[in-house]
Amino acid sequence: MARQFFVGDIIETRKKHPCGNSQWEVTRVGADMKMKCLKCGRIVMLDRETFEKRVKKIIKQREE
Repeated sequence: MARQFFVGDIIETRKKHPCGNSQWEVTRVGADMKMKCLKCGRIVMLDRETFEKRVKKIIKQREE
């Protein structure tokens, strides 16, 4: 079963960003996923398949 992602989730990626951080905030969910680096603020947009491969774990789910 595929994992559910929501806007506001904090995720950890398998590889570190060039700034040295591996934690991101999900800012858009859909066919394309957008995430924001929590250290440098860089915004990255990926297709859903690539995004799901890069996610190691969900650190914090958004508040319902």
